[in-house]
Amino acid sequence: MDNTRLTDTPEAGDIDTSPLIHEGVVEAPLSEVWNVWATSEGLRLWMAPHAEIDLHVGGLMRANYNPDGELGDSQTIVNTVLSFEPQRMISIKVVKAPDGFPFPNAITQMWSVIYFAAAGANRTAVREVSLGFSPDEESQRMREFFDRGNATTMSQLQRYFAGKTEQ
Repeated sequence: MDNTRLTDTPEAGDIDTSPLIHEGVVEAPLSEVWNVWATSEGLRLWMAPHAEIDLHVGGLMRANYNPDGELGDSQTIVNTVLSFEPQRMISIKVVKAPDGFPFPNAITQMWSVIYFAAAGANRTAVREVSLGFSPDEESQRMREFFDRGNATTMSQLQRYFAGKTEQ
């Protein structure tokens, strides 16, 4: 990927305000995949070394990806749970980005919905949809950031379960 575009103003043809979608199949039953997304213990297994979720509407999902950090420090990302349906979907919105986050205005307009569906006896389809992008430069740069980040998140989830099935 050409990193110079991160600092360039998007050309008119490059502006994309559509939802950002990442999909993948995880080699695990739906209940197991849901549990690693919807519980504090599960999030710490694959997503971040410091993570917790209070799964109720208005509850918080907090994560700190720094192994030397801790929840509540300046690098903690705080999402609020907008809605959820057990083993089907969870929607979240960032309410506090980590210090130094390069898109402080654009993040206030974005939210994500993660869908889960059985895709066979021991397989789960996961679909993450991020919404709320606008045509302004900051939002477009943030869209690129989350395009890479959400792809990495999906890969991490798949690798976590792939490692469990190989044992």
